[in-house]
Amino acid sequence: MIHESFVTDKKGRKIAVQIPIKTYEKLVMDSEELYAIKAYDRAKARKSEPIPFKQAVKEIDLLRNDSL
Repeated sequence: MIHESFVTDKKGRKIAVQIPIKTYEKLVMDSEELYAIKAYDRAKARKSEPIPFKQAVKEIDLLRNDSL
């Protein structure tokens, strides 16, 4: 069970929520895991040939360097 408290504006409208740090950390971890699962699913859905790990790392490094 999540124990949250809401922050409201002067009109009583909810504008933010406060949750325990442990709950926040779990939500972040779950979100990151879901992102990784979705990325995996997208990669598996592609009809491309697999490439060696070292080649993939090189290509990722090139993309990162180009974006800097």
